[in-house]
Amino acid sequence: QGQEKLSCNPRKENGTHVVLCELGNPMKAGAQITVDMELSVSGLEDVGDAITFQLQLRSKNSPSPANVSVTVPVEVQAEMELRGNSLPATMVLPTSWHRVEGSQRLEDHGIGLEHVYQLHNKGPSTVSGVTLRLAIPTQLGDHVLLYLLELGTEGGMSCANLSSLSAQQV
Repeated sequence: QGQEKLSCNPRKENGTHVVLCELGNPMKAGAQITVDMELSVSGLEDVGDAITFQLQLRSKNSPSPANVSVTVPVEVQAEMELRGNSLPATMVLPTSWHRVEGSQRLEDHGIGLEHVYQLHNKGPSTVSGVTLRLAIPTQLGDHVLLYLLELGTEGGMSCANLSSLSAQQV
């Protein structure tokens, strides 16, 4: 008929968290009710992809309770933020500068440039197994734009390079 707010009381029984909700008494024979519950559960990092709630429906008129299992999928939410900068922030080669063919000295191929990327988890959940793919342009038309010399990480991460480092043997 109408909608009512339930009065529910959380408690702990035998190491298990229990929420007791009184639905009303007396009820007419054959009465049907629908209950919507919203539960807030913490510490779900290690539960996998679902959590199961055991519901027990009891009536004072019935000697045995009805047991129902409800499985709810767990969806992890985390907001990731990627920050990056280049050191130096700007670079200009003089117009008179020319690359020295065949040289293996860095200064004969241009100015050193370092790109630093930081991946931050802004929560609310923890994350693992994150893959970050960066596409760095190494050519501009037929001309070499950047020589990728080194890849490195900090903070327990690993780095894999799909193309060869220093393809020009610099």
